[in-house]
Amino acid sequence: MTSHKNDGPKLPVQQLAILAIARFAEPLALTSVFPYLPEMIASFGVEKNEVARWAGLTGAIFSISQSCTAVAWGRASDKFGRKPIILIGLLSTMICFLVWGMSTSLPMAITARAIMGSGNGNVGIIRTMVAEMVPERVLQPKAFSLMPLVWSIGSVFGPAFGGFFAQPAKQFPNVFGNIEFFKTYPFALPNIMACCVFFISFMTGLLFLKETLESKRNKRDWGLELGEKLTRPFHRSKRTKNLRRRSFVDSEASAPLLAQSAMSSSSSHLESKHSDPVSMKDIFAPQTSINLICYTFLALHSVAYDQVLPVFLNYPRVIPDEHNTSLPFKFTGGFGLSSDKIGTIYTVYGISCGVIQFFLFPKLCAMFGVLGIYRFATVVFPIIYFLTPYTVLVQDTTARYIFFLTIMLVKGFVVIVAFPCTTILLTNSATSLRILGTLNGVATTFSGLGRAAGPAAAGAVFSWGVQRGYVIAAWWFLGLIALMGTIPPWFIIEGDGPTASSTATSTSTSDGEEESLLQRDDDDDSSVDGYDEVAVLEALEGEESESETEPGKERKKRTTNGSYGTMNNGTAS
Repeated sequence: MTSHKNDGPKLPVQQLAILAIARFAEPLALTSVFPYLPEMIASFGVEKNEVARWAGLTGAIFSISQSCTAVAWGRASDKFGRKPIILIGLLSTMICFLVWGMSTSLPMAITARAIMGSGNGNVGIIRTMVAEMVPERVLQPKAFSLMPLVWSIGSVFGPAFGGFFAQPAKQFPNVFGNIEFFKTYPFALPNIMACCVFFISFMTGLLFLKETLESKRNKRDWGLELGEKLTRPFHRSKRTKNLRRRSFVDSEASAPLLAQSAMSSSSSHLESKHSDPVSMKDIFAPQTSINLICYTFLALHSVAYDQVLPVFLNYPRVIPDEHNTSLPFKFTGGFGLSSDKIGTIYTVYGISCGVIQFFLFPKLCAMFGVLGIYRFATVVFPIIYFLTPYTVLVQDTTARYIFFLTIMLVKGFVVIVAFPCTTILLTNSATSLRILGTLNGVATTFSGLGRAAGPAAAGAVFSWGVQRGYVIAAWWFLGLIALMGTIPPWFIIEGDGPTASSTATSTSTSDGEEESLLQRDDDDDSSVDGYDEVAVLEALEGEESESETEPGKERKKRTTNGSYGTMNNGTAS
């Protein structure tokens, strides 16, 4: 018998882990670009003072393309399912990274980035899957902090990949010096290695990731069936135990036609329910609109900071004197670091973010609340941006790096808590579960516009500033934007979440039908074709005699969801 020691909600650990593996390749590949991007742009013949501008535009074109297609990908996931769209995004990005790594000109690199952005809408869709897996607010801080944690882990390995393996013929002449391919394409190796990780993520998602879209959960999944066959030899003993426990359900489910009819009826109900069009009024509710504005501001200045920072670190050192320095505003210069050292700095930054995400974020949310933490983070951002350029004025090397790394760690702390906080607030502002896919697509579009405008503008301002001796220009520009971004969070009212709101507007009959599909047994093997065995038994109840039920015991309807977390809302019986 199944033991229910804890009646409280539980995280669907296995599926979240599989989703995290599918997500891991993207931050690894995207952050691997940061250390070598200035040198790559310079290798195309761009002048040193113009590198920041073109680096910003290269990052902006990715975000513009992603924002143009994000809503379309979100709607496609609402229609065809989350899983197939995620797999398409992974495959598309993997191919584009190969082309990006072998770019020999600026137009080729920009085109590869544009196609890469337009072919991947996974950011919003993965966020939607997490919301569908974990509808309980008490679990959301942990669940929604998982993907930023994966980003942090990817950010540890990504810059190390990029900084260590870029230009291998130059860095490791004894190993790669005689290979003509790496002389012709000096930035291909880190992208080839990242594509191997993409392939692992793609196969993991294909074989083991379960669909979370309500109307598609019970459709046949050839990838899952193949994954089950491949892993069957490794858990045969567990399956034998489960077979003995569910033998009654097996025999009953295979005999009559009533269960099949009941299942088809419920499935048809869900299909018609999800075919209702999503209106703009549903998407742009007042609180949802405020959260979208907050998310756009956050994406704009935080991503722009990360894009301009490698250019700042790569820019040559300038010793301040009376000709080039007039404090507090006029001074210039950078750190003069190579791609491998920049990669090391980003690796330390990523490790710190991961520690913060794993150990501190859930506790801070429990103590101060999601909205309180988010408001605090927005106030800290402009302070960080205003202080960053002044690190170059410290002449002692050790003190300069201590000052800079301290600012980086504080920035890592606030950004790693701000993004999951705004994601939770946006999700809980949704009016219904059925709009989550489209809403997160809209959010990706808005954030994409921010991530496009921020790096492009900051890169242009950085180039304009260093030409005139004002290296602070880009950083103070971002500081002013972040300062404006502190205003909207004070108008946010924390919502109850889409689960509660959508349930409140439905009838008790539809609630019962929906829960029979959403709420599965703790173990996948105890369900028949994805349906809760209780739903099957109740469908058969009219056909079976009372003698088949064990005397003296009343059949109780369970409310656990083993695949996607425990459903424990107000309508659960």
